[in-house]
Amino acid sequence: MNKKQTILIILFLTSGIIYYQLTEPKLEEQIVTKITDGDTIKTQTQIIRLKGINTPEKSQPFYQEATDYLYKQVQNKTIQIETYGTDKYGRTLAHIFLNKKNINEQILAQGLATLYYYEPDKHYKKLKQAEEQARQNQKGLWQKSTDANCIEITEFKTNEPESLTLKNNCNKILNITYKDDATHIYKTLIQPNSQYTKNTSHIWNTDGDSIYIYDNKGLLLFHRY
Repeated sequence: MNKKQTILIILFLTSGIIYYQLTEPKLEEQIVTKITDGDTIKTQTQIIRLKGINTPEKSQPFYQEATDYLYKQVQNKTIQIETYGTDKYGRTLAHIFLNKKNINEQILAQGLATLYYYEPDKHYKKLKQAEEQARQNQKGLWQKSTDANCIEITEFKTNEPESLTLKNNCNKILNITYKDDATHIYKTLIQPNSQYTKNTSHIWNTDGDSIYIYDNKGLLLFHRY
């Protein structure tokens, strides 16, 4: 190997190291001072929204379980924070770690959150696997209702004008709540052996979204596209 080749290799390796240092998210340590809900915490200096997950809102089942779980895991503890910018509310988006465990992933594994990604990162695959395992084991949010066989989607248009049609195949009234990956939540009654149609605008993400349908006994239907 001549001198020129050696210099080129050194330059290549050096540039790779510099690029990694510039693009790899930095870890910082802070103490958790408050748990806002199942996916939001406060430290001494910032509000952190846990990236890649979405836990139930206050009015939904498993809201308190998710909040309590996060409290037990990190309240008043020193965590490592891997930041990814901010969301539209100015909160820091981050994966948080305690004893080298990704807490975002742990919440999904408990069935206390659903996957919620705009831009997948290096943790996406593990978080997706954690959600899938919780779903297969019917943990938390994924516990199936005994009436899960009663409902089906007969039409679902995500382009404008949006339209969702659900069919109740059972001889009973279904009192359902359904939502997307974000915070659009709807409630309705579907009469026995009948259909329900909801027309919306700019609710369902054409680039990919999910629909979750629940009753008071658990999950009726889940569909991700």
